[in-house]
Amino acid sequence: MSIKLGLAINSPDHPRVSIAQQLGLKQAISGVSHEEMASADLNAVVAARVKAFADVGLEFSLMEGLGGIENIKLDRPDADKEMDYAKRLIEALGRNNVKDLCSIWMPVVVWYRTRTNLPTRGGATVTGFDIADCDPDERTYAGDISEATLWKTLDSFLREIIPVAEKWDVKMSLHPDDPPILVPLKGISRIVTSARNYQRVFDIVDSPYNTMTFCQANIAAMGEDVPATIRRFGKQGKITFVHFRDIVGDKNKFQEAFHDDGMTDMYQSMKAYYEVGFNGVMRPDHVPTMVGEDNDRPSYALLANLHAVGYIQGLMEAVEKSLS
Repeated sequence: MSIKLGLAINSPDHPRVSIAQQLGLKQAISGVSHEEMASADLNAVVAARVKAFADVGLEFSLMEGLGGIENIKLDRPDADKEMDYAKRLIEALGRNNVKDLCSIWMPVVVWYRTRTNLPTRGGATVTGFDIADCDPDERTYAGDISEATLWKTLDSFLREIIPVAEKWDVKMSLHPDDPPILVPLKGISRIVTSARNYQRVFDIVDSPYNTMTFCQANIAAMGEDVPATIRRFGKQGKITFVHFRDIVGDKNKFQEAFHDDGMTDMYQSMKAYYEVGFNGVMRPDHVPTMVGEDNDRPSYALLANLHAVGYIQGLMEAVEKSLS
């Protein structure tokens, strides 16, 4: 068994390509903007991205982000056009051996933080969320969106898209809501908020292609036991992509943490992935900004990513030795 550890890298000419090479990583986890995809032949765009990463010794086997389908989620006009786009994208991924597509069901308001510069160990800063900082009367252009609407649109989407994913051998890895709060955020409800609700998602279409991105910190924020939840869904073959990260707090008030400084038993979590035979893609996510770095992209600075990769590699080696 081999977990495929990688980094999020925007493009094949990004400086992080060299960093990944120096760290001994082989996976590039990348996205392609909806604007880029919509303005060109999808197959050509994906093929070019795959080749460009291969030329620098990295494998682009997982696309992170399925943009351009907000009207599907919101049950608004033009949903049919967006569904056609999603199907063509999956076909393009499959034709180019990109076997996994990470998606979300958080319309308009995606991952959300109320603070971006909370102090943590040694003067580093992290992002955080406090529901008390949210204005319950604030709304977006979408207005009020109920849980019932989101379950309806997700149900319809999965029933139509999973057969396409099966045809082209592309796993659909649904990311949990971040934060997984149980009340609307800016009027928009959130539904991927518990292990129970994940099971409901899987039960909509019983298929090995209807899977999850196991974002550890969100699972922890839900109040779930992370290693136990890895075993629960890993044994079902439902974990196909992992965001290895941690927090301190709960769904209503938390902050990010260094990978060795959060509330989750990271060794037991890694051990659980090995026990269930996880052999998909894993990457660190949401790291602190360390002293001397710009905080222009909170959670995505470089130095703590280097710490995270080394920490994860150490955990992997420790678990492998314990199981040998």
